[in-house]
Amino acid sequence: MLEKETQPTYKGDLSEDLPKLSNQGLKKNKYLKLALIGGLIIIFDQLTKIVILNSLPLYESVTAIPGFFNITHIHNSGGAFGIFADQSLILRKILFLFVSSFAVGFVVYFYSKTPKTHPLLATAFALIFGGAIGNLIDRIRLGKVIDFLDFYIGNWHWPAFNVADSAISVGIAIFLFHILLDKIPE
Repeated sequence: MLEKETQPTYKGDLSEDLPKLSNQGLKKNKYLKLALIGGLIIIFDQLTKIVILNSLPLYESVTAIPGFFNITHIHNSGGAFGIFADQSLILRKILFLFVSSFAVGFVVYFYSKTPKTHPLLATAFALIFGGAIGNLIDRIRLGKVIDFLDFYIGNWHWPAFNVADSAISVGIAIFLFHILLDKIPE
């Protein structure tokens, strides 16, 4: 004989429990944006670096746009623009591990404090987060960062960089833009 399925009944006060449930959902959705944007940056950054490592010998260059843009395989054992590259490996690892970890913690903290009324600011923090993790993976795995985007005009070259650096730069630009906009009197 077939039994009739019964639906469970709710015995609590729905009007009191709904705000709790919706606040939990909002918090999860808020971090979903950080995870999605940050995760996409990390994946794209690491995939492009794997392609460069496997297809272009160190210091080799392929012209993408003549007179303006090359794909050039470079290793950066220093920080931004090669700072601290001449320091010992141990000092660099400790310094960059500390700085990167601090930056990630800083970004996650400020992301958590960003109101939902500022989605662009949340996006900025997610970009910085993904970029910082992408370069941190290189530093832990290789002791250096793989750079390959080489923009130039004539003989003047901007220091080579990667997807993670780009995400960090765009995130910082959005963050600064947000600060400037908020400081403009109404």
